[in-house]
Amino acid sequence: MVPKANVIFSATITIFLLLSISHFPRALSQSDEECKPEYDNTCTDKNRAFKLKLIAVFTILITSLIGVCLPLFARSVSAFQPERSLFLIVKSFASGIILATGFIHVLPDSFEMLSSHCLKDNPWHKFPFTGFVALISAVFTLMVDSITTSLFSKSSRRDPFADVASAGSPDEGMGPVSHYGHGLHNSNGKDLGSNLQLLRYRVIAIVLELGIVVHSIVIGLSVGATNNTCTIKGLIAALCFHQMFEGMGLGGCILQAEYRFAKKVVMAFFFAVTTPFGVVLGMALSKTYKENSPDSLITVGLLNASSSGLLIYMALVDLLAADFMGQKMQRSIKLQLKSYAAVLLGAGGMAVLAKWT
Repeated sequence: MVPKANVIFSATITIFLLLSISHFPRALSQSDEECKPEYDNTCTDKNRAFKLKLIAVFTILITSLIGVCLPLFARSVSAFQPERSLFLIVKSFASGIILATGFIHVLPDSFEMLSSHCLKDNPWHKFPFTGFVALISAVFTLMVDSITTSLFSKSSRRDPFADVASAGSPDEGMGPVSHYGHGLHNSNGKDLGSNLQLLRYRVIAIVLELGIVVHSIVIGLSVGATNNTCTIKGLIAALCFHQMFEGMGLGGCILQAEYRFAKKVVMAFFFAVTTPFGVVLGMALSKTYKENSPDSLITVGLLNASSSGLLIYMALVDLLAADFMGQKMQRSIKLQLKSYAAVLLGAGGMAVLAKWT
């Protein structure tokens, strides 16, 4: 059920993005309404940019795979087990990166696009569309999060053995949840609560990946569409760092969700290929896609706003708040302080990248 939803949503987002771009003729033509960039573009070199884009595709793909797979393979190391303190600290670091991605990278980009001088004053300069769309996205994510968890919870209560059997399948997706730990004692409220917590982890993993898929395709598209070598060089390094540690955050969520091996592969695959796919898509559309046309600014700006709202909600509520208010964190002030330092370190690293790029 979960991997099918993941495939369908990812395909939907891709198709929506393609239709959004191709639907607006001014975004795909030499329109008089195309707006020239405000800076003097002295770094334009189409041939060199093409080579840099190819480098970007492979380096981002490799670093994304390393990031998302590292937590999955590191579980064989006792120190990186989900119940260990080091796992929480590393997860806090990755959560800080995801939070900073929403606040420092995606949200400001949306503000810049939707307040561009290329757009008409009415309505784009008379209403804060970025904040409004981000707000709606965060509330919508809460709604999906809440309703999905509620449906899973009801399903678990009606047939508790079905979900437990799925969670307790004998493969490498299994963790501390055992077939016997829940199946034979599911009448115990504590065991049922543990089962529902596993379902929460699964909801968190799938919703987080959906948000990452959106902004990964958008940022990949922008890299692939530009021929500014000065911009591409900085973005390659920034995206490699970003994708690796964002992948670690997602990989930690997938690990806690205790999916079967096939489900883990599907989720890791979608995370790893979305940004390179966006770059390739941008390269394919580079001759016709005009990043400064009004329709392109509106389409990408609104997508960035919706993605930022989702990422900020997920980072604050489902990742940081869930961990810091959990029993393990609450029992140790020292662990909390270390985790807060990790959050600030991750967010600070992304802030430095924002200034650099």
